[in-house]
Amino acid sequence: MFINSKGYYIPAKRINNDYFAKLNNLSEEWYFKRTGILTRARASEEETIDYMSIKAVEDAIKNLPYDIKDVDLIVFASYTPSDTVGTTAHVIQKEFHINNAKAIYVSSACSSALNGMEIIKSFFTSKISSKALLISADRNSSYSDDRDIQSGHLWGDAAVALFFSSEPICSNEAEVLDINTLGLGDIGHGPEAVTMEPKNGLHMPYGKDVFTQACIYLSKQTQTIIQKNGFSISDLSYFIGHQANKRILNNVCHELGLEENKSLSNVEELGNTGCASAPLVLAQNYDIFKKGDLICLSVFGGGYSSGTCLIKF
Repeated sequence: MFINSKGYYIPAKRINNDYFAKLNNLSEEWYFKRTGILTRARASEEETIDYMSIKAVEDAIKNLPYDIKDVDLIVFASYTPSDTVGTTAHVIQKEFHINNAKAIYVSSACSSALNGMEIIKSFFTSKISSKALLISADRNSSYSDDRDIQSGHLWGDAAVALFFSSEPICSNEAEVLDINTLGLGDIGHGPEAVTMEPKNGLHMPYGKDVFTQACIYLSKQTQTIIQKNGFSISDLSYFIGHQANKRILNNVCHELGLEENKSLSNVEELGNTGCASAPLVLAQNYDIFKKGDLICLSVFGGGYSSGTCLIKF
């Protein structure tokens, strides 16, 4: 399948380490040393998850080579929805008058966007759909607690939109060569490691286990998909890992033997923007990619779950 257009929306507000240091009586260095994060994107009251998603789609429409009404599948990927009945997929359908599309909401923590891509690929393969819109967004600030020393300082807010087609529309479109996702609820602390319960909000009681498993599976699944498709790590032009923690990304690059300049990241400025994070890095850096570039996205979600995809420009 092929990427026809991309767009994104990032709130302008940034929350720095000084805010958390004063709030929780810790040092700025304490936060940076553990996460590699300096600031986080924080949505205003106006910037709901629906608002951010609409803005991301509007951004993507600017370069869309066909009418958005031609889309026959809308997939919204998120673990921080504002509504699980009238979902953001349905809001987008109404906002842009996409009358003849299926609308789906998918959630598997921070791997949700790649789960959405895999669903789209399956719909294309089975000829159920030919043009699809993926919106991946998380408004972590709706559920996180700034006073939670374990994980309250990690989260950011953002949205990204990607349009796909089963066949190429233009000559210069990137092709998604392969996608693979995996449920990992049976490893480590699994479903207990990151939780978002109705009355308790978003928490990460087993951060060390999350760190360990993320390092293992981001590296393992990246190696697997590359080898499966007849490539080697040295063939990668760029690696985009899940933007959870800069220390995790550094660890994975070391394990893979990747040069630092091949790893693209935004976590230092935006924080962990959830399932939007890796596709967001892709969209932000889209203009630097050249014909022939091979990009690998690799993500890991609480619960646990993982996902990888290979994209060829």
